Amino acid sequence: MAAKKTPPRPPAAKQCDPCKGTGEVPVSVRVGRKRRVVGQQNGLCLACLGTGDAVTD
Repeated sequence: MAAKKTPPRPPAAKQCDPCKGTGEVPVSVRVGRKRRVVGQQNGLCLACLGTGDAVTD
């Protein structure tokens, strides 16, 4: 009996550089008329739209 050939696996997706694969990036929180920075919160990574995978063209 002949050996079964396994289909080749697709290459693994690279991690997104800005979020390092987490899908979240720190976003500064600004308040007041002078727009002072008072802290940071997590935001959606716009480079990968939260998936964590690098976009390939």
